[in-house]
Parts: sequence; structure tokens; C-alpha cells
Amino acid sequence: MSDTFRALQLSKTDDGQAANIVELTENDLMDGDVTVEVTHSTINYKDGLALTGAAPVVRTWPIIPGIDFVGTVTKSEHGSWKEGDKVILNGWGVGETHFGGYSQCARVKGDWLVALPDGISPERAMAIGTAGYTSMLCVRGLERQGIMPDSGDIVVTGAAGGVGSVAIALLAKLGYRVIASTGRASEANYLKGLGAAEIIDRDELSGEGRPLGKERWAGAVDAVGSKTLANVIAQTKYGGAVTACGLAQGPDLPSSVMPFILRGVQLIGIDSVMAPIEKRQDAWNRLATDLDMAKLDAMTETVGLSDVAEIAPKILAGQVRGRVVVDVNA
Repeated sequence: MSDTFRALQLSKTDDGQAANIVELTENDLMDGDVTVEVTHSTINYKDGLALTGAAPVVRTWPIIPGIDFVGTVTKSEHGSWKEGDKVILNGWGVGETHFGGYSQCARVKGDWLVALPDGISPERAMAIGTAGYTSMLCVRGLERQGIMPDSGDIVVTGAAGGVGSVAIALLAKLGYRVIASTGRASEANYLKGLGAAEIIDRDELSGEGRPLGKERWAGAVDAVGSKTLANVIAQTKYGGAVTACGLAQGPDLPSSVMPFILRGVQLIGIDSVMAPIEKRQDAWNRLATDLDMAKLDAMTETVGLSDVAEIAPKILAGQVRGRVVVDVNA
């Protein structure tokens, strides 16, 4: 690595905020006990919120955004990591309060890192990113509640987005029958290519619903929240489980206790940001074996650091299919 490196820096302005490519040195980085030469990052929904200012995600200014990165350790004062180790970072407030992944160099706490599993390239690690890692946490949540392929269908909301796309590919490979809920009818062939057996319009779930509906699925992966999540819960079969990991429609939950006390439905909150290292490494190890990498490649596009700000509003508007990898050297 040269003495200077490129990074995308987000700064406050009189009009709001601005994103610029800047040249920095390691002296500009924040405190940490591991320095990483970053090769790739990605663009998640939270990154879109940060880059557009649509929500107060960023709490330290100026900031290098990017809640994910993958790279090689160049310096370490942490007992778990040595020079040359391949590592992944997801969450921990990186890109919000600590300089993140839209940079050719990062310095972070070693406790925040997980090992890049054998069989996953750096590019594919960021094609997975927080969205895909969250999907795996959702699948593990369903498994822990005993929801198996013979339990019944699994509905995935926000299906064409990052979490939804990876969840469909994972669930299909594991043998589940997947129902994909999307507002983009044009993506039906894409979703079926990932493994969805059935496509439903998001309007079936996004409006006002009944406290208890017809039993339709044994489980769910929901990245939407609000009325959609309420309707998903209301239509979950007896003893089923719903994993909730997002709020694309909103943070509210206009539901009732009826599905929980009359059908024994379990609502499982999925946190990817502060999840303990054991859950993280388990999820990444499972991704290495349970995700069809050809399907991952089919849902992925790669952009350069200078393209990130342009894509951010599109991901919030639901105009981005699948996953976007950021090659920080491009």
C-alpha cells in the first residue's frame, strides 16, 4: 500500500451533506488495533440512508461511509489477527460512528472482524455483505425454531432487494419452497431464477390487514416491517416463525397479539450490527457451504468508488436488483 489512499468522505455542508473522493494517509484514520488493506465493500440499504441523509445514520462527521468491507490485514496489535489474514467486517457502527469500508485502507478493532471463509472470494464476500449475512442469520433463526423444509412454505418480503435475493437463494438450496413478495412484477423471472417457487404482489401484504388471516406459510424472512410484517405474522401457520430484519416500509408494527397467543407464532428479531462473533462466524461458514455462488454472481453488479453516491438513492427507491459490490480500487 502506498503512503496515501483513496476514500469516499461524507461531510456536512450548508445545504446538507456532500460525498467526495479524497486522498488520505493512515494518520487520518480512527483508532483501532488492526489495519486492513481493503479491496471491496458493498452498498446496503443502511448505506443508502447514510449517503443520502434520508435518516440520521451518520453520527460522526466527517465520515467514511460503508458498513462492510473485506481485505487483508497489514498491521495488527490484536491476538487473533496477523499480517496477511483475510478478514471481513460487518456492522459495529462502522460507516456510522467509525470510518468504514469506502476506502482503500481501514483501521478497526480486531474484535469486530471475522475470518474470510475458504471458498468465498473477496468479491463474493461483499456480494454477500451485510444483506446476505443478515439473510443467513434469518435462516438460522428459522432453523432454531424448528422450521424445516417439510414445515411448509417460507415467504420472503422485499424479495428483489439484497436481503431478499440472498434469502431466496439460500432457502431454495436448502430445500424450502419459497414465496417471493415483490412490488416489481418485472423481476418475476429473476426471482424464479434464484429459486422462488411462487411470486406474489407486495400489495397483498402492504395494506391494512386483519389481526388474524388465513394460514399461508410456516415461516418468513421480512426486511420490510410495518403493515407488511403485520400481515405476514397474521398469515403464518400454527407454530410458525417470522424473522424480522428491516424497515423498508416503516419501523411501526400495527399488529395484534392474536397470532402469538392463538397460533403460537414466534417473532424473531434479527440483529446483524452487534451480533456476537460466534453467530457471525457461524453465519459466514454456513454461507460458504449453503449459498449457490452461481446464483450470487447472477444477482451481483460491481461498481467503482466514484459510483457509490449515484447508486445510493436508487437503492432506497427500490430500483436496485440484488447486490452491488464496490471495488475500492476501481
